[in-house]
Amino acid sequence: MLRGPFLDRNWMGQNPDYNSSDIIMLGLPFDGTVSYRPGSRFAPEQIRLASWGLEEYSPNFDKHLEDVNFNDAGDLELPLGNTYKSLDVIEQNVEDIYKDGKRVFGIGGEHLVTLPEIKAVSKFYKNLAIVHFDAHTDLREEYLGEEMSHSAVIRHVSKIVGPENIKQVGIRSGMKEEFEFMKQHKTLIYEFHELDVLKNKKIFVTVDLDVLDPSVMPGTGTPESGGMRFDELVGWFAYLKKFDIIGADVVELAPDYDASGVSTAVATKVIRELLMIM
Repeated sequence: MLRGPFLDRNWMGQNPDYNSSDIIMLGLPFDGTVSYRPGSRFAPEQIRLASWGLEEYSPNFDKHLEDVNFNDAGDLELPLGNTYKSLDVIEQNVEDIYKDGKRVFGIGGEHLVTLPEIKAVSKFYKNLAIVHFDAHTDLREEYLGEEMSHSAVIRHVSKIVGPENIKQVGIRSGMKEEFEFMKQHKTLIYEFHELDVLKNKKIFVTVDLDVLDPSVMPGTGTPESGGMRFDELVGWFAYLKKFDIIGADVVELAPDYDASGVSTAVATKVIRELLMIM
């Protein structure tokens, strides 16, 4: 009989027992509606492998991963080429997580995976709000005639939670109509204190990694210059620590566009820091 030890393909520092965990990490390897560069479906697997290059301790939050009590459930198997069925599978599994009294931490995949997560979470929390980190507005009604698109995800989400319950950070690209939507509903914010209107809400945090500048995160489907530094993003996380975060996801790493592997390493650290505030 083999004695090992054997390599672990799950996220470093996880609790291997689903039942005793508070947070469930769920891989969402879907990129069926990307409008520029595909490849984010490969992110969850690569992120798991790269996580072993991290320290378990976060000096930013003086906390270890073991203190978070999360279980890595692995990647969902999604039917390639079938967007609606893929979204249904995600929604059903996220709903199961909340039925079990736990919270989800999704790893995409493209940003459309956030929609079924919010559909599921909204069945359990009526006072739900979204904090959205991104380079792009994602507020289109449709893209090339298709309503189910990663570029429309936050518009769809706004129909579930209401635009007054959405705050967007880091946005620097979109159509004029989308910027007008943000102005009308006051969703775009620039300073920490502008989040305070959500203090009594249940918060879902969604991070599109292209919120970071391409000099930090070149490995993404739609890189957009003029973005945040890593420490700026962590500053927002630190402010969010005092809020009631009931779910989160990190999306849009496309690892094969950065042969150095640095983008994947950055993505794992973003995930670690976001886990620390949940």
